[in-house]
Amino acid sequence: MMDQAGVLGAALERIRTSPRIADDFAALCACGGRFAGTPSEARAREFLATRAAEAMGTAVRRHRVAYRGWTRGPASVRAADGRLFPALGLVRTPSVPEGVTGRLVDAGRGTPEDIARAGAAVRGGIVLVRHEYMVGTGHVHRRRKYDAARAAGAAGFLIACHEPGELPVTGSSGDGGAGHIPAAGISRETGAILAASGGDVTLATAGEFADATAENLIASLPGAGRTRVVLSAHYDGHDPAASAIDNASGVVAAIAVAEALRDAVPTLPRGLDLALFTVEEWALIGSRSYLAELDPAAREAIAFNVNLDSVAGGARLTAITGGFPGVADFVTRTAAISGLRLGIHHGFMANSDHANFVAQGIPALRLCAGFDEPGSNLRYLLTAADTPDKVRVEEIKAAASAAAALVVAACSEPDIPARVSPEEGRRIVG
Repeated sequence: MMDQAGVLGAALERIRTSPRIADDFAALCACGGRFAGTPSEARAREFLATRAAEAMGTAVRRHRVAYRGWTRGPASVRAADGRLFPALGLVRTPSVPEGVTGRLVDAGRGTPEDIARAGAAVRGGIVLVRHEYMVGTGHVHRRRKYDAARAAGAAGFLIACHEPGELPVTGSSGDGGAGHIPAAGISRETGAILAASGGDVTLATAGEFADATAENLIASLPGAGRTRVVLSAHYDGHDPAASAIDNASGVVAAIAVAEALRDAVPTLPRGLDLALFTVEEWALIGSRSYLAELDPAAREAIAFNVNLDSVAGGARLTAITGGFPGVADFVTRTAAISGLRLGIHHGFMANSDHANFVAQGIPALRLCAGFDEPGSNLRYLLTAADTPDKVRVEEIKAAASAAAALVVAACSEPDIPARVSPEEGRRIVG
């Protein structure tokens, strides 16, 4: 077997000198925002199927994902004085093209506590909350705000972007089923105007639901033993922009790691799967479907997951370890041995595909950039400003280098974090 230091050193050199990383990033961003079910996602899928097979030197398996698809239609908000403002229907919002009218309830940040404090005014009202920097300590996810509003009886839900620049924010809401309410993202500027005006507002949304299928892309290289490490990234995104940070950066970094380690993996104790998931932006559907449908023996053979999501656009890289037993120590040890600088966030954030691995009891982490750096370019996630100019190729290479160190350690070391029961995994996910 190759020695671990030698494997990592060779991989880091291949990443450092790779001419493909910039080309892959440009090609993937050129496919468009890759919103699930669109021609943009299909173009990306075919490009990535070819590129992943080339990088791994093996066939790519296509895992079909059945899901309730949705096509976004126009959305708008009409203020009490008749002014009409553009909006973006949140993913899978119910279609109410004629609009729903209610008293605007400004719930500030929009935490569940904020909405509870608004009291009876929420019932039948249109609740306005604020989006916030997504990769930071104390972040309250949009869906928690949405769920709190609808549970309190709101008739509609608006979320205003936290960044200036007339940038309506997007993201998922519910599933469009019974009990869900129309929801849309608006710009910071529109939110300020509505909050100052008050009164009744009318929220109109449109969208079409239909059964759909998508495809996860999986390529596998066996190691010397039966277990394996999964290196994952999601390739779907949102249509207002190119989804360059979220998550072309992670996909390209994952491919670079796989290509750099391809020849060494057969000499390592554990094999490597490259998993490019889709429908992640819709409540992590793609990876959840994949893990649920795996043969139990194949699922049991997964020893670790390194998930790359939004790994460029900021100055620092952080491993979100989520309190899974032993994972933070594993990251600390790997960073010290490899000489890489990695931050660690111990709190769990169920906002990327690593959460589904943890729910199965599989040790996992998410690598991301810009954690607790609200001035970084990650402030533009889920807006039309998530464009290629926000990413430097050197950032992708740095992320790929850190991911390579984690993957090599997970594939090589005898003592990596142990699996826990699915019950314990679900407790960690919360």
